[in-house]
Order: sequence, then C-alpha cells, then structure tokens
Amino acid sequence: MNESVFNKLHEECGVFGVFLRGDKTGVLTPTYHALYALQHRGQESCGMAVNIGGDLRCCKDVGLVNEVFTRDVMEKLSDGCAAIGQCRHASSDTNNRDNAQPLLINNHKGPFALCHNGSLINAQMLREQMMKGGAIFHTTGDIEVIAQIVAQERLCSGSIEQAVVRAMERIEGAYSLLVMSPQKMIAARDPRGFRPLCMGDWNGDIVFASESCALDAIGAAFVRDVEPGEVVVVTREGIESLRASSECDSALCAFEFIYFARPDSRIDGSSVHTARLRAGSFLALEHPVQADVVVGVPDSGIDAAIGYSRQSGIPYGIGFIKNRYIGRTFIQPEQQQRVHSVRIKLNVVEATVKGKRVVLIDDSIVRGNTGAHIVSLLREAGAAQVHIRLTAPPFMYPCYFGTDTDSAENLIAAHHSIEEIGRMMDSDSLGFLNIDYVDKLAEHCKRGFCKGCFTGTYPMRTVCREDTHTAVMSQPLTGTS
Repeated sequence: MNESVFNKLHEECGVFGVFLRGDKTGVLTPTYHALYALQHRGQESCGMAVNIGGDLRCCKDVGLVNEVFTRDVMEKLSDGCAAIGQCRHASSDTNNRDNAQPLLINNHKGPFALCHNGSLINAQMLREQMMKGGAIFHTTGDIEVIAQIVAQERLCSGSIEQAVVRAMERIEGAYSLLVMSPQKMIAARDPRGFRPLCMGDWNGDIVFASESCALDAIGAAFVRDVEPGEVVVVTREGIESLRASSECDSALCAFEFIYFARPDSRIDGSSVHTARLRAGSFLALEHPVQADVVVGVPDSGIDAAIGYSRQSGIPYGIGFIKNRYIGRTFIQPEQQQRVHSVRIKLNVVEATVKGKRVVLIDDSIVRGNTGAHIVSLLREAGAAQVHIRLTAPPFMYPCYFGTDTDSAENLIAAHHSIEEIGRMMDSDSLGFLNIDYVDKLAEHCKRGFCKGCFTGTYPMRTVCREDTHTAVMSQPLTGTS
C-alpha cells in the first residue's frame, strides 16, 4: 500500500446559475454568495460566466471564491442579466487555470457557456474520436468534451436545448450541467441523477444550484429538484421542461449524504443533517461500546456523533476545534504536508477527552493515514481509549462517477481486514456502517443510491478505465439497490 496517498475523498464540484426574467441586471452578487456557499464542494478553482446584454464574458482562476473574486475584480466586472458559476474540486494532476470552469464556446450558431459537476465514463473515448476528426482540446476536463459535443449538435439542431438533449444521448456518466446562451439558461441532470441539482425562485427570477444551501445563501426559495434525465429551459417567456432520455433506475451518490453535501442542505427530498443523525444512530445500534464521550470529526462527523450520542446515551462532547482558514487536507500534494495540515486544521479540546474513553465519529476511511493522525492527536491529549465509528461502509471499489478514486490500488479496505485497519489506525476498536443501512439514511429521499464503491456493483454496465482507455464490464445491474 502506497502510504503517500492515504487521505480523504476528493470533493465533488458545485454549480450555480441565475436568470433574471425581466429587463434588469444584478447577477454578480448572488452568484458570488452562492459559490461561496458551495465552496465545500470544490477548492481548486472557481469561475463565473456572465450574460451582459447577449455578450457572454467569463472570469475564472485557480483559488477559493474570495481569492479569485476579490473586491477589485468584482468592481471591474460588468453586471448582467444571467450568470453561471462553478467551484471545482482539487485534483493533483489537473490543478491549473485551463481546467477552471465555466467554459466559453464561440459557435457558428452563437456563443454559449457551460459548467458541470460530475464525471463521464466515456469521456476518453469521445475525446479520441473527436481528435481523430480534427477537434482540438485545450483542457483535460470532461466539460470540454461536453462542450464539443453540444457545439457539434448545435449545428444540426433548431435550438441550443435540442443540442443539449442530443448531446445527452452521447455522453454517459454522472453530470449536473448548466448551459447559458445569450437568450436562455438550461439545466440538465444525467438520467440516473448521480449528482444533485435543484431549482429555486429568487424574487421571481430563476436560480439553479448543486445544493439548496446556496439558495438559502441568497434568500431564494426552494422550488424543486431537477429530475434525473430532465432538461429545464428558462427564457424571459417562461420555463419549459424536456425529457432527454427514457426513465431508468436512479442512482444518487450515497456520499452526498455521508460526506459531500453541507448538513443544512436538502437533496432529493431528504435532509442531509437528518441523514447523518440517523447514520450515527445506526452505528450506536450495531457497534455499541462502553465509553465516556462521543466526539465527531468536523464537519461531516459532527451530526453523526450527535446521533450516536442520542441513541447510546453516551454524552456528546466538542472534541475538536477546526481552523476555518485552511482548506481540506487532500489539497496538499505530499503526505508530510497533509499530516502537518491535519495538526493545523484540527486541535483537540483536551478537557473533553483527557482520561476518557472516546468514541470518534468520522464519515469514512478511504486511504487511511489522515484518520491515524487524528487518533494520535486524541492520544496525545490524554484519551484513555479511542473507538472509531464510520458513517460509511468500507470503501473497497473504484468510483467512476466523480470522486477521483478510479483505482482500487490505494483503497485501504480493498487490501486490509477491518481488524488490520483498526491496528493501522491505532484504535481500540473500529466499526463501519453496515451496507444495509445505506438505503435507510435518507428517509424521505426520492432516489435510489449508487453504492458501487462499497459493493462493486455499478448502476451502469460499462465503465471506462482511464489508464487503459478500454471499456470493461462491471458486475450485473441490480436495479435501484
């Protein structure tokens, strides 16, 4: 096992769009605030494209929202009647400005801008096909593949939304997509709904966001979730809904509730906060332990720790203070830097844990070493025992739909037993969430879940391995599971 890559999951991306339906401007401020609210979904780069009287302009760069869109930059930007924006997650091999989104395309039938959250499983195949036909690519991201296909389809389509629908027949995988033309805004979600996307009402105008917390940040009212396979078209005349594909089993990423989303968001009818409370409760039922205090690793472990405490009767305590001014630890390229970042980012509240038997609640162990260093921090602060409980099952198989774990080589649970992992963590005991509880986390969720990273059974029959550029069969379909 390569110790240098033991770290947490990479984030998803966050997208936002706003369309003013009247003859007015004022999209810069809400777009900035919404992207700031979605910052947890991506900390590599960010950007926004603005519609200024039919002229599309784009501003983007590597960095956090407040680093890219400084006061000086915002004052120099021209405001407009519509905008789309994105926060992109960190990835060691694509960390450059070229891969920042949105992407602006000048097409024969008119310009358009687009951004997305997700990952295509046939991106490499499509890219190679188009390059053989003379297409030129300037980035390594899937969004340029989508843009090229939309541009091709636009040449033989009567409208930009028809081009998007036709493009969705060619691309496969996970994506929530926003497209903006001089007259329209289009929101689309892949047929299985891997990634979240919702629609809101902002004082009579229309907004879209990856999570409802972005709507709350600008004072918009939640209207509904965009359905899997749906294309929503917004113009000054109104809203139209198109169906881009036949219905199929939905497969929302289970990690949206376990880790990715903010706890104050609602996704497909279910509260993220409540789902994490339930995860903690399930852990207490399945993995009870004699202990003195329950603590959660900020941020995703906090709600589950409260749930564990309520179910078990063991008091909840604030075990860590989080430094809000450092990004998530996976951003650091070297293991030594990540370990140092953990110590800077989290400081143990000694009064909570000293001399106590501690139940430590976290979301997952993917590669491993970050968890071991958190345990060491607790022991250094005087914890008598540390019992780890995870709100996810063991992460044993690659994910091909956007979490940057496309190889089992570096997944600790794929090579070690639970007992071995516990010893590697230096924990007194270790318990994972049972796979049977995953479907019960989001009690009112309208979707089925993708659990391929836990089971090896994927909701799509083929996956594209980027290292070989070949398609291989996954295990058989099992419906919504």
